[in-house]
Amino acid sequence: MWSFFEVGTGNFVLVLLLHHIIGDGWSLTPLTKDLREAYLSRLQGEAPQWTDLLVQYADYAYWQQELLENKADGKSLADAQLDYWVETLADLPEHLAIPTDYPRPLASSYQGKTYHFTMDAKIHHQLLQISAQNGVSLFMTLQAGLAALLTRLGAGTDIPLGSPVAGRNDDALTDLVGLFINTLVLRTDTSGDPSFNELLDRVKKVNMNAYENQELPFERLVEVLNPARSRSKHPLFQIMLALQNTPKPKLELPELKSDLSIYSVGSAKFDFTLEFREHLTASGEAGGLHGFLEYSTDLFKEETIISMVNRLIRLLTSAVMNPDQPIGQLEILEQKEKQKLLMHGNMGETIAEACLPSQFEKQAVLAPKNIALTFGNEQMTYQSLNERANQLAHLLIKNGVGPEQFVALALPRSFEMVIGLLGILKTGAGYVPLDPNYPSERIAFMVEDAKPVLVITNEDFMDKITDSDSIPSLILDAKETNEKLSRQKNINPTDAERTQPLKPLHPAYIIYTSGSTGLPKRCGYSPSKRESPAWVD
Repeated sequence: MWSFFEVGTGNFVLVLLLHHIIGDGWSLTPLTKDLREAYLSRLQGEAPQWTDLLVQYADYAYWQQELLENKADGKSLADAQLDYWVETLADLPEHLAIPTDYPRPLASSYQGKTYHFTMDAKIHHQLLQISAQNGVSLFMTLQAGLAALLTRLGAGTDIPLGSPVAGRNDDALTDLVGLFINTLVLRTDTSGDPSFNELLDRVKKVNMNAYENQELPFERLVEVLNPARSRSKHPLFQIMLALQNTPKPKLELPELKSDLSIYSVGSAKFDFTLEFREHLTASGEAGGLHGFLEYSTDLFKEETIISMVNRLIRLLTSAVMNPDQPIGQLEILEQKEKQKLLMHGNMGETIAEACLPSQFEKQAVLAPKNIALTFGNEQMTYQSLNERANQLAHLLIKNGVGPEQFVALALPRSFEMVIGLLGILKTGAGYVPLDPNYPSERIAFMVEDAKPVLVITNEDFMDKITDSDSIPSLILDAKETNEKLSRQKNINPTDAERTQPLKPLHPAYIIYTSGSTGLPKRCGYSPSKRESPAWVD
């Protein structure tokens, strides 16, 4: 669709609206070339004389269908590539849990903004150097940097990113206007705190395999994998990364001063899209990277996006300076942030007050009658919640539970689950949440891996959870347990009563993600192996 506007004497604007279903980024060059040829012909008072193209888009569609359906040894290319992707994307995280400024809405508005930035020629040159040294593309190096940053920001170690591929695998397609691109899911494993060089090697292996299986349409993959659908997020991935190498379209028209501009429409298809374009000098040297980050305003504020971009630049700068350094040690903080952390790090007792139990206890004093929990039609005040958590904490402390230990918590959503979580934290121990609805094998693996000193559960789930004689259990709704709890103090535990003083650096929890290998992956701190306590009243 096109519209022509007069915006002043002798000034005109031609607006071309090209839907993605009929054109991609590579289409802009042949499109503007055709526009120029049509203009030159009309300038001479003639109709444009088009040269027949070697192929039409219908030919490409036919070739693609033939390619995917052609069978060798009874299996089509589509079948083989589908097998690869089903295996590669097994147990993919439903979404990346990166920190956002706003809760994810039930349905995305797709409203977005764009933040533009540049990376100077020096870092551009260094990124090209480290890419060459590791035998990877610049895109792979940028991908490794983004994956490392997302892990550092709390997204876990299983990082799926969407990435477009051009799909124009024949020179005959160069002058065609049409949609040829496909979308790949590039899954990066950042577990084990690898060095940046090691991460580049992981990315290379993943991407090379993905490129060998790039013909299968993304829509077909979503249909087969059938991930949990939600109107609030994109399936399979929520972050897109691209390094544009499309020819930059130009529109030079004789007898006119013309300028070609491409504008954002103020939308965001994903949580965010990070896109780069290389700028090269006249001699072909690195001249800098131009980038933009298109983000969902449902989730992010602009200042958060600016901070994220700055952290990425710092991380990449740190990586090229010392690529053998673990990604967990790459620099992402600005100097003011480091000074603030150092200042707080020397505050001693003031920091200890930041522990969650201490903060909750303060709130219970300030607003004892305010509602702390709501479950169905029932409510619980801060005072009541604090007192019941205190009784549980005193019972646990009396039996030797404390900092550097872990207690498994296997309860359904309920008041008791929150009481259990808070009671464990008040002892200084960390909690290991176990979903009672998980398969028994999965629960057994997590218990064996985390080695908790105790499992807190209820009578409904005790048989499923407590199948190991080596780990004692506390059945929270059992009559005997209620009698023990009723005899405990309901005042806040003190450091004198705990096995160690409460400190913010003690582990707080271990949680498990689904894991790309089929086994759950641990996120958090590893527990020390300790003897199980002998229970007393």
